[in-house]
Amino acid sequence: MITLRPASERGHANHGWLDSWHSFSFADYQDPAHVHWGPLRVINEDRVQAGQGFGTHSHRDMEIISYVLEGSLGHKDSMGNAANIVPGEVQRLSAGTGITHSEFNYSSAGTTHFLQIWIIPKFTGTRPGYDQKHFSAEDKRGRLALVVSNDGAEGSVSINQDARMYAGLFNGTESAKLELDSGRLGYVHLIRGELVVNGQRLASGDALKFKDESLVAIEKGLDAEVLVFDLPPLH
Repeated sequence: MITLRPASERGHANHGWLDSWHSFSFADYQDPAHVHWGPLRVINEDRVQAGQGFGTHSHRDMEIISYVLEGSLGHKDSMGNAANIVPGEVQRLSAGTGITHSEFNYSSAGTTHFLQIWIIPKFTGTRPGYDQKHFSAEDKRGRLALVVSNDGAEGSVSINQDARMYAGLFNGTESAKLELDSGRLGYVHLIRGELVVNGQRLASGDALKFKDESLVAIEKGLDAEVLVFDLPPLH
């Protein structure tokens, strides 16, 4: 079963300094039909205005991934990490027993456009952790590059969950396939551009949910950037 999640049906909140689209229930947007997909709990597409950001706040027992598309995202946390995340970089924050952090667009001009992704951890009460790695456009061109996994395979960022996240750039005749093992869930989120996935044409912000399917097939991209998740069911 493959289910389309159109971009226009996502939750939306515009706070002036922050324009955010929610793929799953978040804050004031609550939709019982879209709470999570397996352990995938949040995909927020955020645009943060210059000189603005998220002040210090806390998390626990969540794997938080930041994927920057434009601009830069300044990060500081209670573990002593301070970083500036730019396009091509993937940051993972394992909240574990509890952390505080802030995220800010320190630019005097220009918007920071990024995806904030939350994945429910396999084990709770673990030690907080941090990781950040760069994946070039060449790494993702015409293929699905593994950028997040449970074991750090292929140089990916590791998380506390039996889940994998792939990133790819596709144009023209470039194509890729990802096999899903029996019982696994899939989720495809088109960040931008256009793309055909398993015969369905997607536009920017669209998503597909996969259940009881064995293959994700990607082709016919038009300046497309896509994330593909290979997920366990959440019981």
